[in-house]
Amino acid sequence: MKVKFWEKKPVTKAPKKKKSFAREWGDAIIFAVVAASLIRWATFEAYTIPTPSMEKSLLVGDFLFVSKLHYGPRTPITPLQVPLTHQTIWGTNIPSYSDAIQLDPHRLPGFSEVQHNDVVVFNYPPEEEHPADLRTNYIKRAIGLPGDSLEVRDMQVYINGNAVNAPEGLQYKYLLVPNTQLSEKFFQDRNINLRDVIPYENGYVVDASPELAAQMAQLNFITDVILLKDLPGKADPEVFPQVPSRYEWNKDNYGPIYIPQEGATVAITPETLPFYEKIILEYDRNENAEIRDGSLFMNGTEVNEYTFKQNYYFMMGDNRHNSLDSRYWGYVPEDHVVGKAVMIWMSTNPEGTFFDRIRWSRLFKTIE
Repeated sequence: MKVKFWEKKPVTKAPKKKKSFAREWGDAIIFAVVAASLIRWATFEAYTIPTPSMEKSLLVGDFLFVSKLHYGPRTPITPLQVPLTHQTIWGTNIPSYSDAIQLDPHRLPGFSEVQHNDVVVFNYPPEEEHPADLRTNYIKRAIGLPGDSLEVRDMQVYINGNAVNAPEGLQYKYLLVPNTQLSEKFFQDRNINLRDVIPYENGYVVDASPELAAQMAQLNFITDVILLKDLPGKADPEVFPQVPSRYEWNKDNYGPIYIPQEGATVAITPETLPFYEKIILEYDRNENAEIRDGSLFMNGTEVNEYTFKQNYYFMMGDNRHNSLDSRYWGYVPEDHVVGKAVMIWMSTNPEGTFFDRIRWSRLFKTIE
């Protein structure tokens, strides 16, 4: 005879409550936003080319994938931000962030470091109305790296005394002098943007490669093709470091200039201070630095040397006479570097018709 002293009662589970339609959609949207934010932050992000500063390497209307993996993704400096936004909430002028909290910048390990001639997306350094990681995105070519000495002589770039090979899509400004009026088709057939054609006296100012300029010079209705370059010794007050009385530089004759490297120490003198003032006061985040009567003071004490806290880069556009770049506003701090442009996934021609709006030959083209 079997006697049961104790027997566990079966547990009856309550039926699981089915999520409402709204709850299911809400969970799906939250998951999608979180996943997209992580992908955008750590791997790849899509950008578009709005200006001609990189033509003809990159064209207005190109849509790019920019890799965060190459140089390593940055940790957010401004964490209080609406996901999947940059400066404003979509379709409005309402700020999408609060700068109440600002964190120190850090970068996770990447596949590589910035190399000479990489096409790089970065935050525009001089912009002061937004935090560093939310400044306007620019795209240029990394011409000079940390520790390099850069010089431009008669439009030719030299790095550490060696001439640099020009990018394939390099352009300059030329004055076309025809003996007749030129039609829009003339420029479109030669892939010259109409919006960049400027009527000037007896001709037209255009952006063109040296090869295209030579071809146009052979046409029987073109009287002359003149390269519009700056002459040595003609100071342009707009070029960095904006001291024309001391540095007679312009966009075609520039430097030599040293590109700061992390850990390197430079002498601070009245001659060198204009180059490093922005770095010391802003980019390197020195809280107790100030300039008084042309001298540098750190923690109230005058100093005559400075050691850089991060690497810096010198960026230039391939459309050399139509690019606002480091020649005008100086160095790009490493913590402003967003990523490497790696591929064009779509390209549309703003001046194209319905039938040739898409530039099919540029789809999924790698960027060099």
